[in-house]
Amino acid sequence: MSLVPPAVRTPVAPERRAAGARSRAHWLVLSCYLLGAAAVTWRLWADPAGRAQAGDPHDVDLFAWYLRYAATAAGHARLPELVTSALNPPSGVNEMWNTAILLPGVLLAPVTLAAGPQASLTVLLTAGFAASAASLYWVLRRRGASILAAALGGAVYGFSPALVNSGMGHYHLVFAALPPLIIDALLRIVTGRGSPARAGAWLGLLAAAQVFISEELLVDTAVAGLVVVVAAAASQPRAARHRARRGAYGAVSTAAVALLICGHALRVQLAGPHAEHSTLLGPWTTNAAFFVDPAGTLLFHTRAGAAAAVSSPLGPPEVLAYLGWPLLAVLAAAAVRFWRDPRVRAAAVTFVVLELCGLGGGNQPFCPGWLLPWHWLQGMPGMAQVLPDRFSILADGAAAALLAFSLDLARRAAPGSAAPGSAAPGSAAPGSAAPRARAWRGTVPAAVAVLAIVPLIPLPYQATPVTPVPAGWLVAFASLRLAPDARVLVVPIPNVGHTQPMRWQADTGEPGSMIGGYFLGPDRAGQATFDPGPTRMIAKYLDWLWDGHLRVSRSSAARIRPALAYWRPAAVIAVACRPALRRVLISLFGRPSSSAGQVVAWERSGRGAARDGVGTGAGRSQAAG
Repeated sequence: MSLVPPAVRTPVAPERRAAGARSRAHWLVLSCYLLGAAAVTWRLWADPAGRAQAGDPHDVDLFAWYLRYAATAAGHARLPELVTSALNPPSGVNEMWNTAILLPGVLLAPVTLAAGPQASLTVLLTAGFAASAASLYWVLRRRGASILAAALGGAVYGFSPALVNSGMGHYHLVFAALPPLIIDALLRIVTGRGSPARAGAWLGLLAAAQVFISEELLVDTAVAGLVVVVAAAASQPRAARHRARRGAYGAVSTAAVALLICGHALRVQLAGPHAEHSTLLGPWTTNAAFFVDPAGTLLFHTRAGAAAAVSSPLGPPEVLAYLGWPLLAVLAAAAVRFWRDPRVRAAAVTFVVLELCGLGGGNQPFCPGWLLPWHWLQGMPGMAQVLPDRFSILADGAAAALLAFSLDLARRAAPGSAAPGSAAPGSAAPGSAAPRARAWRGTVPAAVAVLAIVPLIPLPYQATPVTPVPAGWLVAFASLRLAPDARVLVVPIPNVGHTQPMRWQADTGEPGSMIGGYFLGPDRAGQATFDPGPTRMIAKYLDWLWDGHLRVSRSSAARIRPALAYWRPAAVIAVACRPALRRVLISLFGRPSSSAGQVVAWERSGRGAARDGVGTGAGRSQAAG
């Protein structure tokens, strides 16, 4: 040990200190996003396996079924089949035409198998908010936004009213982390940054992943990306022509990677069993008042706004347009003031076009429907099942980018201000009034931006218990001793209004194959419809008897027998069976084979079997058609 002090201490490099400060800031921002997501969902975390957000119970049950289906396949070391008869035997269901969230289902399989599908949905919902916000934050930073501006932009997107309201039941929409990355990869190709082959491969990977999360959101993202590219090309037409060849290379690379990953799935969807050839049924119109009338899911709302959202045709999960007067005014002023900046210009044009698409194609009080973009887009291939109000999710991302870029420009333009995050050269001595004045002027734009987004603060979700498994459910199945792939008719028969049996199947894995289901499929004309098939009305008739809405007539059993010949169930399970329905079932099947708790069971062994059961995971692909 030397007693001689060193003559000179080696100073820490300023660049290293700055990098460390930025790293800490990044982690702070990401931690805030995660805390914000936990704050919105905290009531669910009190019992993540037994509580769901209120407002859309049927879709929550639906997605619980999807997660159980994917987890069962993953538990048997295989991928989920794309066409399954775990629902709706003997015909089955094409998962690619439904919101099956196959990728999240496989990734969350360990949680689903250990704690149940509702716990996985709680994880997915919470991760959706935090990941969506973090994704746009990362993209904005790559595009030159400061940490503060990017953090605010990420928060606006990740916790926007569009995502919060979608999260009431539309899990495939609330996990919106990939669209910002897709648009960033697209911009890398068209602006010539990096290798077009690598950028195209990355874009193809992202697009393929999005196919297995939400194809609808991928279509929305494609429209948004097209608008961004056109706006960027219009700003620099000469550069766009020079980069056209690199863009073509990137497009080829994108298509090659995407088709390699999801080409088979798309073939099953478009040319396999139960393919749909849908046409839009009438013009879709969004109430323009929802841009400024907050729903009851926001901290600052009015009774009138909350009532309007509840009374809308599809309820609050489809009321996605709100941004509020303060933010709209700030965005309009920022777009005018900083129009010369290409980033601001592209974000502003994209925001306006997407919001106009979100209005639908019907007449509005301020303009006829034929002036709106969706009037012309809705008839294009791939658009028939796209709900235009969901463009608000991508529109909120464009609004967040416009706010972030404008905030940095406004802070730089403040009198005597330096670039955000840097000290002005030749600054006055410490403690003087000049630096404080410059800092104060640079704070004003940030304060305005924060005040503009305060009306977007969401309330925590209201929680409700999930539908419990009926007493005696598992006992009844144990007593029947059915084959793993045996078809079971459960009453109520699952459909768009009676999803409880799908929840019971998701929670217990029983039965392996259940007649009916809440899903989209083609009718005889190929038009997408809920609960299609030749026995649709008979299924509804039995459910009406189960609800107690119909009286039993002498012809009740005769009406049901043709459907039984089509279904060929191996067993019939009736839950909380009303006396009238019980008499009909006894007239059809005789005395029950067993009874336990709320469950009455009739065994009809050998009458029907199906493959690919949720309960066992046994099965084969039906996708070869």
